[in-house]
Amino acid sequence: MGKLFWSVSLSRADYRYFGDVISFDSTYRTNAYRRPLVIFVGVNHHNRTSVFGFGLLVDETMETYSWILTTFLMAMQGKCPVSVVTDGDKTMRKAIKLVMPGSIHRLCSWHLERNVQTNIGDSGFTRAFTNCMFTYMTEAEFDIQWFKVLQTFKLIDNEWVKKLYSKPLG
Repeated sequence: MGKLFWSVSLSRADYRYFGDVISFDSTYRTNAYRRPLVIFVGVNHHNRTSVFGFGLLVDETMETYSWILTTFLMAMQGKCPVSVVTDGDKTMRKAIKLVMPGSIHRLCSWHLERNVQTNIGDSGFTRAFTNCMFTYMTEAEFDIQWFKVLQTFKLIDNEWVKKLYSKPLG
């Protein structure tokens, strides 16, 4: 089975207007073909999901992700998004850096919250984390609030939290 990408003309037109920020996500082995399905989506001016394209892949390697991103850009007449949101997959991150070097990579807030709950398991900390993530603050204000939260939940020395805080986004 080979690789497949498809996008309809309305999706490509939507991308011209709403493609500054895209989500690049892959579901794995949840379809009849048991292959990764990649979905490229954004948000339109009515705050509704706009689907830009899909890909059915053979695997989740750097080469395959680079192919799907290159093919996506060709279909979208070379327009790179300003930002790409992912679940933090390392292979995706490398492919984005290679194919879309001018785009900013960001982590998906839903995945971040899920990872916090999985790794820390305290719903109070998850709420405080979410508040830090979604409240507009300067970097200095964020650092103050973040360390207050860590002190409150006694997580100053938690290795997973330290790693999350220092994790590069791009």
